[in-house]
Amino acid sequence: MPLPGRDSPVLLLGPLLRHVDPVSATVWVETDRPCEVAVLDRRARTFAVGGHHFALVVVEGLEPGSATPYDVRLDGERVWPDAASPFPPSRIRTPGRPGPFRIAFGSCRYATPSTVDLAEGIPPDALDTYAVRLAEQSEDSWPDALVLLGDQVYADELTTPTRQWLELRRRERAPEDTQVADFEEYTRLYAESWSDPHVRWLLSTIPSSMIFDDHEMIDDWNTSAAWRREVTGQQWWRDRIAGGLVSYWVYQHLGNLSPRELAENRTWQAVQESPGDAEPVLRAMAEAADADPRTVRWSYVRHWGDARMVMVDSRAGRVLDEQARRMVDDAEFAWVEAAVRQAADEGVEHVVLGTSLPWLLPHAIHDIERWSETLNGRHLGRPLGWVSEKLRQAADLEHWAAFGDSFERLGRLLVALARGDHGRPPATALVLSGDVHHAYAAELVQPEQLTTRVHQLTVSPLHNQAPHPIKVGFRIGWSRWARRLMSGMARLARVRPTELEWEKAAGPYFGNQLGELVLDGREARFLLYVSERDRSGREQLRGVLDLPLSSPVAAEVTG
Repeated sequence: MPLPGRDSPVLLLGPLLRHVDPVSATVWVETDRPCEVAVLDRRARTFAVGGHHFALVVVEGLEPGSATPYDVRLDGERVWPDAASPFPPSRIRTPGRPGPFRIAFGSCRYATPSTVDLAEGIPPDALDTYAVRLAEQSEDSWPDALVLLGDQVYADELTTPTRQWLELRRRERAPEDTQVADFEEYTRLYAESWSDPHVRWLLSTIPSSMIFDDHEMIDDWNTSAAWRREVTGQQWWRDRIAGGLVSYWVYQHLGNLSPRELAENRTWQAVQESPGDAEPVLRAMAEAADADPRTVRWSYVRHWGDARMVMVDSRAGRVLDEQARRMVDDAEFAWVEAAVRQAADEGVEHVVLGTSLPWLLPHAIHDIERWSETLNGRHLGRPLGWVSEKLRQAADLEHWAAFGDSFERLGRLLVALARGDHGRPPATALVLSGDVHHAYAAELVQPEQLTTRVHQLTVSPLHNQAPHPIKVGFRIGWSRWARRLMSGMARLARVRPTELEWEKAAGPYFGNQLGELVLDGREARFLLYVSERDRSGREQLRGVLDLPLSSPVAAEVTG
């Protein structure tokens, strides 16, 4: 609905700089009414979803390695950047410049600093603080890409302002455990999170790649077949999952696609051809995707010169049959394998896999998850199976280790890559993840004599906090005695052992944090920053780790 008292269109959210390759880019916006959106003289008409108006402008004809400032015009009137903005001009920076390629990454951003109660005691927002830091630095030090690995919004943990907004909309009291119910209420979450001026500038300037995790739908989303039977039997589920997937498609997934993929995407074509509001088109897509994950592929690929990122959906595409659990179905896993093999064939130096959930966990927690999956499958429908299922849901035992076949298949893929079975081995294979509300690095050490170094890099949260039990559990999870205990329990339960072996390289680190990869030729480093307040109360990022990923020396940062 147009804002009252305005004769011209208003930019509500964005611009978000999304897919960027050496010669093209896409820019996403939300406006208050239908209009024409122009970026660098490329134009697109808005499309409507649920009474909201969006546009995705495809900018082509860019030069590799260039940096091009841009503005946004609605029906010919410039609306971005604001003339009084304290931030540097938004710009499109295409891959191909000399020097290292930088990737910033993290996950789990609960709303914004201005909407969170101080009483919650959440440390400074790492993404917000990172934006301030970049604005004060030269462009040469900015990252080339931002990877957000899940929980960009929280549908099941609402701020006080959002609960108040829901009370006005629903005309009833909204208790503290209230959750959003439909597409309209999801739009409020994105408006709350992406209106933050610091992050708004950051997203307008650094190309972003995104994938969902459970809180964008509901906690424990697709944990197991038992969980799914219980939730899908609830009357509210249909509107909830439809609203969640439609909003994800509009606000996040659409920008993950390249211009070529957009041209081939049937849902995008149907939305553009819709004579009116496209919500029915997208709701049909969402309901089909929830009923049969094979109808939509949320995974995608990013091409970054010497680096290639394969983003893997580790939530919506799960196979939950207890006798055949898979993180993604066989067809999608084959697609992932083909994408990784293509990267090797093309001789990239760094293969990056993005997945919201960690592949390599602390050893004791890995064994608990394998133990849980084994007991659930072996004792399905019996008391021990029921107890195991309750434990699985209560303790969130649903990472890659809890999908044993998929864990091993991903391991075989990375080992084959590291041995050179698919072409010249890259320098590194890096699995980026979030979810677990702390940061750590682990390296695959068995099988030995791998040419490529294989790392798990986990960074979470950007803006949230880790409850005390999580801190204790993950510290214990890396301990030798906990590993011996849980490996013994796994042997008693006749859990199939893995031939893979990994070691913790750094961590765990707690607090709000953000990671950076610095890729330079065949060299790679992992930098980790934790947000804090200095003695004057100013928010800042403090470096706590500088970990070489393609050489054997690591350094803790103490300053």
